[in-house]
Amino acid sequence: MFSNILIYFVVIPVVMLLGLFLCRNIKQIRAVAVTGSVVLTALSVWLLVDYLALRAAGATDPMLWVDSWQWFAPLNINLAVGVDGISIAMLILTGVILITGSFASWEIPQPKEFFLWLILLSTGVYGFFISIDLFTMFMFYEVALIPMYLLIGVWGSGNKNYSAMKLTLMLMGGSAFLMLGLIGIYYHSAPAGQPLTWNILEIAQNDAISHGWQTFLFPMTFVGFGVLGAMFPFHTWSPDGHASAPTAVSMLHAGVLMKLGGYGCFRVAIYLMPHAANELAWIFLILTGISVVYGAFSACVQNDLKYINAYSSVSHCGLVLFAILMLNTTAMTGAIMQMLSHGLMTALFFALIGMIYGRTHTRDIREMGGMMQILPYLSVCYVIAGMASLGLPGLSGFVAEMTIFVGSFEHSDLFHRVFVIVACSSIVTTAVYILRVVGKLLYGPVYDQHHMTLTDAKWWERVATAGLIVCVAGIGFFPNFFVDLIKFTFSPEIFTVIGLN
Repeated sequence: MFSNILIYFVVIPVVMLLGLFLCRNIKQIRAVAVTGSVVLTALSVWLLVDYLALRAAGATDPMLWVDSWQWFAPLNINLAVGVDGISIAMLILTGVILITGSFASWEIPQPKEFFLWLILLSTGVYGFFISIDLFTMFMFYEVALIPMYLLIGVWGSGNKNYSAMKLTLMLMGGSAFLMLGLIGIYYHSAPAGQPLTWNILEIAQNDAISHGWQTFLFPMTFVGFGVLGAMFPFHTWSPDGHASAPTAVSMLHAGVLMKLGGYGCFRVAIYLMPHAANELAWIFLILTGISVVYGAFSACVQNDLKYINAYSSVSHCGLVLFAILMLNTTAMTGAIMQMLSHGLMTALFFALIGMIYGRTHTRDIREMGGMMQILPYLSVCYVIAGMASLGLPGLSGFVAEMTIFVGSFEHSDLFHRVFVIVACSSIVTTAVYILRVVGKLLYGPVYDQHHMTLTDAKWWERVATAGLIVCVAGIGFFPNFFVDLIKFTFSPEIFTVIGLN
């Protein structure tokens, strides 16, 4: 079983959990959290190098390192694993944010319990991205969601109990829709007389789900995953949850956990039910288009830094689902790049907000000012994050959003082009709320003279923020590398399998 490298993405977090359980002091806890995160990131980078080498050598399988171990024979449930370029990109993103989140939580209270729940959450995320069995994918999906209640309810701030309960109930409601959709896919996964399967690759190859059942099951799976992707009108848990969550949880939640929604919509809903995707995409394009515009306008009227970034995440994650629903190579490539870009820049935002809040004890931009002269390092980092968010050329946001809009405009009909133009308007709105925050927070007169005694970033905070900035700039300066990584997923051969053009 352990001969397949992918299984270590679950084994290592489990070992980290055991190590944290045995830790007796804060230094040991920090060592386990950082060392384990670094090992997982190094493993994902090694996987990337090997993946590119195998593709260059001529490997054409949809997914590599495919393996399966029987788990529950009566229902043909297996621990089946496999990855493609998108999966590997998500694994690297998870590792980077887990490392930086560990440094951002260097002085968290009750560190042992906090990191135990945080690593359990990351176990679910890693397991989800390597799974190609729908049942085990759903299991890891739930493992990733459950710790959020305690992480927010215990270590959060503000109205944390309300936020934790709202988040849990709404995401569990989405999971109920998702579970029904997955069960329906399973019972229509193979032609009559052949054994049923949960394996995504086998279901796609069988192409046994009738058009009628696709039309019935597609909304369930897309909405189920779309709730986690903050799709309108199921987005309301996101701002409250992010505002109350501790820094590392906000980073991992907005940076990675919400990406499970977009990844699942593509990997399950569209990949397995392409005919329904073609027929029903217009409905969800309307909803995701509203998410893009509504999230951006809502961010403009907020005064709490976390709420501003939370509504910004609603807008940017809506853009991911919007691009996926365009059902063409360019837009979908942009969607994956947007997932990476938003994951990194929103993690940077939440890290910086947590660091500023830890010093000023407020997140209200009306109660802060002149931070550029008080906290120059953190302020410059905030400006860089803001420029990435509004799509400044040279940073990740520009290449991701331009790819999405160019790909979306390939549709020549009026309906699609009108919605593309509407979505493009979010760029202007994003500039409004980013520049508003930068002006109020970083410049102008100092609001509170006590803030003049604040100290700038400590070494572990510099490690976290610098690491994320390097990644944001890396995508912006070298976008072709990431396009090459994910392009085979959208190759003509794969699109033929799922019935798209």
